[in-house]
Amino acid sequence: MTAVADLFSGVPGQERAVAELVAAAQRPSHAYLLVGPPGTGGLEAAAAFAAALVGGAQEPDVARRALVFAHPDVRLYERDGAALSIGDARDITKLAYRSPVEADRMVVVVPDLHLVRDSGPALLKTIEEPPEGIHFVLLADLVPPELVTIASRCVVIDLDPLGEDVIVAALVGEGVAPEAAEAAAAAAGGRLDRARLLAGDAGFASRQAFWRRLPDALDGTGATVATLVDELQLQVESILESLAVRQAAELAELDRLDDIAGRRRGRKDVEDRHKREVRRVRTDELQAGLATLAGAYRDRLASGRADPAAFAAIRDAAKHLVRNPNEGLLLSALLLRLSPPA
Repeated sequence: MTAVADLFSGVPGQERAVAELVAAAQRPSHAYLLVGPPGTGGLEAAAAFAAALVGGAQEPDVARRALVFAHPDVRLYERDGAALSIGDARDITKLAYRSPVEADRMVVVVPDLHLVRDSGPALLKTIEEPPEGIHFVLLADLVPPELVTIASRCVVIDLDPLGEDVIVAALVGEGVAPEAAEAAAAAAGGRLDRARLLAGDAGFASRQAFWRRLPDALDGTGATVATLVDELQLQVESILESLAVRQAAELAELDRLDDIAGRRRGRKDVEDRHKREVRRVRTDELQAGLATLAGAYRDRLASGRADPAAFAAIRDAAKHLVRNPNEGLLLSALLLRLSPPA
């Protein structure tokens, strides 16, 4: 038997939020909204809370499955598009009307609710009055005007930003060497999830250096742009290696928990989540690279060696990344804009 608080061991630096969720697990409300910066433990807290609601404190195997969203009564709904659409709202509503399979409750976890936009009214009724035994755990980076009404129908729990010291301590506690933990935390922008990836990625320092050298590598020719884009895409692939190791470990644990007949309970859901995670990590890595590139141009601008228009070009590229564009075309267009006249 596991204490409910132990389910939250993967959520460092959020003691106040964890205490609220542990207390709420005794008599859960119909809907919770976790609000805080990305990468600060929101999804992990949602999984831990869901695990508590479906009996994970009593059954370790239930907890293990729920924590990776492989339990049939812990359903993670993630959008495919740039925002939560009306179609997404309908799918979430259909999901909420399914009956629990193993537990007497079902938990529906929905990230990125700050992207609700015009689908808010379609979700409101279901979140406000879900069927008996259905609980929502919603996540948002912030509460924009479109989300205010839904937020008012939920128990809102705020997640705190994570300082580098918290991230370093978490990584060291997970077995990362202190020097590597400090380097990863400094480059992670306050995101523990990204710091965990960087801590196992020996190539992130060389990637940062490559982005910083880009302004000097551009010579005004399309051939050079094509070569640099190919190299950038290869560099992005390197961070996926450490992600693949972690994902393989999750699937191996899931296989270990399979019954004697070899039934793959929840495996497809986990594999689908892994694919979405790969896409997000690629986007995060490109966003981090663009931020490094902007820093390089800022340094050049201070010495009079850069055009201020470069920042607008980089900002436009970062904005378009959230729409899942063709990465090669986006990077090519950016570098052509940044290239000096031939």
